Amino acid sequence: MPAAFLKIPRCLPVPIAALDVDFESLLAVAPHPYMLLDRDVTIVWANAAYLAATGRQRGDIIGRNIFDAFPGGPYDPEGLGIRQLRQSLDTVMQTRQPDVLALIRYAIPRGTEASAVFEDRYWSASHTPILDERGEVSLILQQTDDVTELQSLRLSLAGQAGAPATGRERLEGGIFRRAQEVQQEKEVLGAERTMLRRLLEQASVFAAFLRGPEHVFEIANQSYLRLIGRRDVQGRPVREALPEVQDQGFFELLDQVYASGTAYHGRAVSVSLLSEDGVTLQDRVLDFIYQPITEPDGSVSGIFVLGSDVTEGKRAADELERYRNHLEEMVAERTRALEDSEAERRRTEAALQQSQKMEAIGQLTGGVAHDFNNLLQILSGNLQLLQRRLTDPQDLKRLSASLGAVERGAKLASQLLAFARRQPLEPRAIHLGRMVREMDELLRRALGEAIEVETVIAGGLWNTLTDPDQVQNVLLNLAVNARDAMGGSGRLTIEAGNAMLDEYYCRQHEEVTPGQYVMLAVSDTGCGMAAEVLAKAFEPFFTTKREGRGTGLGLSMVYGFVKQSHGHIKIYSEPGVGTTVRIYLPRTYAAEEVVPDLSSTPIESGSETILVVEDDPVVQATVVDLLKDLGYTVLRANDGQSALTLARSGIEIDLLFTDVVMPGPVRAPDLARQVQALLPGVGVLFTSGYTENAIVHGGRLDPGVNLLSKPYRREDLARKVRHTLNNRGQAQAAMARAAAPPSPALVPAQQQQQPQPGPAQPLRVLLVEDDPLIQMDSEDMLTSLGCRVAAVRDGRGALRELARGGFEVLFTDIGLPGISGVELARQVVADHPGIRVIFASGFGQHEEARAAVPGAIFVTKPYGLPELEAAIQKTMAAGD
Repeated sequence: MPAAFLKIPRCLPVPIAALDVDFESLLAVAPHPYMLLDRDVTIVWANAAYLAATGRQRGDIIGRNIFDAFPGGPYDPEGLGIRQLRQSLDTVMQTRQPDVLALIRYAIPRGTEASAVFEDRYWSASHTPILDERGEVSLILQQTDDVTELQSLRLSLAGQAGAPATGRERLEGGIFRRAQEVQQEKEVLGAERTMLRRLLEQASVFAAFLRGPEHVFEIANQSYLRLIGRRDVQGRPVREALPEVQDQGFFELLDQVYASGTAYHGRAVSVSLLSEDGVTLQDRVLDFIYQPITEPDGSVSGIFVLGSDVTEGKRAADELERYRNHLEEMVAERTRALEDSEAERRRTEAALQQSQKMEAIGQLTGGVAHDFNNLLQILSGNLQLLQRRLTDPQDLKRLSASLGAVERGAKLASQLLAFARRQPLEPRAIHLGRMVREMDELLRRALGEAIEVETVIAGGLWNTLTDPDQVQNVLLNLAVNARDAMGGSGRLTIEAGNAMLDEYYCRQHEEVTPGQYVMLAVSDTGCGMAAEVLAKAFEPFFTTKREGRGTGLGLSMVYGFVKQSHGHIKIYSEPGVGTTVRIYLPRTYAAEEVVPDLSSTPIESGSETILVVEDDPVVQATVVDLLKDLGYTVLRANDGQSALTLARSGIEIDLLFTDVVMPGPVRAPDLARQVQALLPGVGVLFTSGYTENAIVHGGRLDPGVNLLSKPYRREDLARKVRHTLNNRGQAQAAMARAAAPPSPALVPAQQQQQPQPGPAQPLRVLLVEDDPLIQMDSEDMLTSLGCRVAAVRDGRGALRELARGGFEVLFTDIGLPGISGVELARQVVADHPGIRVIFASGFGQHEEARAAVPGAIFVTKPYGLPELEAAIQKTMAAGD
């Protein structure tokens, strides 16, 4: 027998290599029968004692299956011996552990010349597995003892029951009885073990038995093997068999259960195990129990593992939970959407109601304002005409009081229009900081000495596009309200700064667009407002002041103006602490426009012909009387159709002065266009107490439109009419000069005498005029006077030209867009002290311009070449 077939004992005290021993020779001469089987239970070797005990030759059995070499005989008709032998061999193959047959009845065939004769024999056998390097069973070593004689002795003693037995016979009989009992118990245990294995294999749960403190696998059913990727774990410690479980806490749990003898129940425990490919980790979820197995003495011999893979159930439960949560979220979202929709519906409904209310009030206000302003115009015009004729001081005092009442009525009508967003705004780029500073003295006079006024203007303040006159009214109105709230004493703080309103803020406030704004805030230390008062603060005619002290239109006017200017207003108030009103007006990138105050310009009369179009006969008569009193020739018409008839008649008309709101098919803007087509160059001036949308769009006056709002004073009418006529005359003169060559009488003497050398150095003139036709005509006239001219249309362009240097004269119109001519001249003279200034204006002499630039020369529109030449000569003489 090859030495490799034998499993060398590990208890040898010296290394095997040091022993010169042939183990095959030793077994061959051993007195006990030995035989080797391979995995297929084929006999591969047997010693001499085995051959002698079985009565066989080596060639008869080597290479043959043991059940072929030793078939069952007639003494074993039911095959009990074969089943016992096969069961023992199967047990060794499955468990890799030795198995013992204490007593087996197995007949041995004896060959004779006639036929095979089976001899009934009794055996005691042990089967020991021999494992290869992989731990698999490669051979089974069978050691057999023939105990037939002992069995026969037992049987004979049983047959001689009445005869006395010797001590040896009794001993041998007891041994055989014990051997039979042991074998029977082993068979029962084997049957139970087989049943247990069958039950475990067919169970849907996974099960395993781990023996000893190293937790060596003795049993693992198919469910367990499927769970761990069908690895062979039999006879291996758990740490060696399942290395991927390291650091997942299971080994420590097994140690704890083994040491304490207390079971452990795991619920939905996650574990990562290798799949069948031996590389990929798969996550599983397990319910299991570690049940300690205790011996009679109370010690723990092993751990029984029983559990189930609940991964799919856990996934299904998690998915169900996700679906449930998602469903709850969808329900909550839908509920929120319905609530938001309902809230939006209520907001929309409230906004619609508010819009309809505002529209209704606006329509009512417009009609009332139109008729009211017409009445005020009648009163104002006639009172002013009377004022010019009366000399008695008492009468003049009464007239002055009446005119003051008219102005208060006009202010009330203006507030109504502002609240309804019907007032015609004339927005321009302004700097709120400069406006607030300019109003400082006015505010202090209005508030009184007991109120401390603090002004805070942020650095780098942006410009805003709005109507400066209305902003002044808003600021004055808020200041007066604050004064009343403080009881005449306290502190008023006015702030101006830049602000950014983001989308989050705008979602919380209706009608607000995200973007950059200029913020104007007015804060007081007054009594503050309760929540119910604050909710009604912007409503028209709502006031907390006692009767006769307020109309309830102040804040509503502010609100209407801010909204009409595409801005936002917010009130913060706390009873007993004070109130802050914040106004946000849209930012503009345009440069600031400084317009001169024309209220101080002198009143000039004229002799031109004016066509007055007014449907109210009393108002018409009053306006006609005022214009005639100023020296003008006046034509009158009751509607647009009548005015067109007069224009077509060929009568010379210098100015069309028409109300905006008139009955009949011809609207005021259409009337103006048709009259200008019939009479090129005619001036147009609109007037109205309520403009509707005829010349106002988006709440703003259309560009290029001249409007005189009712009620107006005689002085306002005189200045506006004179300005319009002068500009119209200048434009007409420019067109005439452009259409025909200049008359020799108008050519300067130095150009008529040929040849006459021009000035050694031409006068360098910077011309600033926004009207292109007037600019071109003035440039031609200055050039004809021998000047070298550079022409621009606004103050910024003038400053750029002046930065290049070389100009001796600044010739500028007063009414420029952006920087006014007066402000431009003031800045230019400060930066260039030697430059001389000529002002051109349709308003005639201008006190503000004269004060800003002492020694400046003035020309009144319309001017021609002689007037311009005289102004140039005066300028040069002043320079000398």
